[in-house]
Amino acid sequence: MSLTLGPGYPRAVTTPRRAPGGFPVVGIIGGGQLARMCAAPAAELGITLAVLAQSPDDSAALVIPASPVGEHTDEAAVLALAEVCDVVTFDHEHVPAEVLAAVRAKGVPMHPHPEALRFAQDKLAMRTRLTELGIACPRWAQAHTVAEVARFGDEVGWPVIAKTPRGGYDGRGVRLVERAEDLGDWLTRAREAGEGLLLEERVPFVRELAVLMARSPSGQLATWPVVETVQTDGICTEVIAPAPGLDRTLAEKLLTAGAQIAAALDVTGVFAIEAFETRTAEGEPGFVVNELAMRPHNSGHWSMDGAVTGQFEQHLRAVLDLPLGQPHARERWTVMANVLGGDYPDLYPAYRHVMARDPGAKIHMYGKGVRPGRKIGHVNVCGNDLADVRDRARHAADYIQGVVTE
Repeated sequence: MSLTLGPGYPRAVTTPRRAPGGFPVVGIIGGGQLARMCAAPAAELGITLAVLAQSPDDSAALVIPASPVGEHTDEAAVLALAEVCDVVTFDHEHVPAEVLAAVRAKGVPMHPHPEALRFAQDKLAMRTRLTELGIACPRWAQAHTVAEVARFGDEVGWPVIAKTPRGGYDGRGVRLVERAEDLGDWLTRAREAGEGLLLEERVPFVRELAVLMARSPSGQLATWPVVETVQTDGICTEVIAPAPGLDRTLAEKLLTAGAQIAAALDVTGVFAIEAFETRTAEGEPGFVVNELAMRPHNSGHWSMDGAVTGQFEQHLRAVLDLPLGQPHARERWTVMANVLGGDYPDLYPAYRHVMARDPGAKIHMYGKGVRPGRKIGHVNVCGNDLADVRDRARHAADYIQGVVTE
C-alpha cells in the first residue's frame, strides 16, 4: 500500500509500518531537524514516525523511511499523512488554520491543538493573551500607520522593536527602528495582509533565559532547569544549562509563569518560553516574556545528552499521553553550542577531527546543506567545570564550521 499525493507530488511513499504489539504511529508535519531528532527516541520507545517533508532531501526525510513529500499548506497532503497516524504533531508552527481544521474534522488528535498553536503562530494574539493572564511582557502595541508607530515610540522611548506577527524566527521578521518612517514598507505589506505590526519597547536586559516544559493531554507537567541562551545576530549560538548564578526566586517565578501559561493555553507537547532577565532600579531581578514556541526548541537541545529524559523523547511521550520522563540534569553543567554554516561545505573531515580531539563531546549533525548562518548541527558537552565545558563546546562547533582550524 502506498500514499500517492497527486500530480504535484510524484513520489509514492510506503505507508508507515506499525510495530507489533499495538504501538502507535506519530505523524510530524515538517521535515526539519526537530523532526529528525525525534527518530532515535521514537525507535527506543517502539514508536513509528511518519513525516511530511517538503523534499526527499529534508533533514528528517533522510532518516525516517515514511516521509511523503508535500507542503504543509496543502490540505490533501496533510490529510494523507494524518489518516495513517494515531496522532499528529509539528516540526514548525506554520500550518494554516484551515488545514488544521480539516485534520480535526477527520478526528485525528493534534498536539499542540490548533487553539494553543495559534499563540505561537500569531505574536499579536500571544501578547494579548499573556497580558490578560498578567504575565510580564514588554510594553507593546499594534500599529497600522506611521502615526501609530510615532505615538508608541514617543510613549515608550526610541528605538522600538517592530515584529511581523507571523512567520519570523532566528532574527527574521524583527527590526530595530529609530523613527516611525523607517517602517513604511513593513506597514504597507501588513495592510495588504490585513493585519498590523507588533511594536514592543526595547527592553534593557541582563541576559536571555529560556524555560522548557512538557505537558501531556492528561495535564502532567515536567520542567527542565531554566537555561541561559546566547544570541549572535538574532541566532542562538550557545545554551548553558542551568543558567549560572540565577536567583532562586526568579527561577521559581519563571517556572510558575510557565505552568500558568501551559494550563491557560492548554498546551500539549514540549513548549518553550523565551524571556529577558531584567533588573529594577533597586537591583531586584525580574523577567519579561519575549516569545513562545510550541514544539521542541533550540534551547532544549542540551537535554539530549544532559538530562535523564531529553526533549524529543519527552515530546513523543507527551503527545501520546504517556507518563512523562524525569527531566533532571545528569551533570552539574551542560553547554550546547550551535554549529552554523560557514565557508566549508565538506564537514566530515572536521567532524572526525572533533571526535578524536574530544571524545566527550556529543556531536549532532542535521544532514543539511551548508549555507552561511544556517543551523546545521550542535555540540553538547557535560561536566563539572563550566569554563572548561563552555570552551570545549564552542571549540568543537567552531572547528566544524571552519572558524578555527586547530
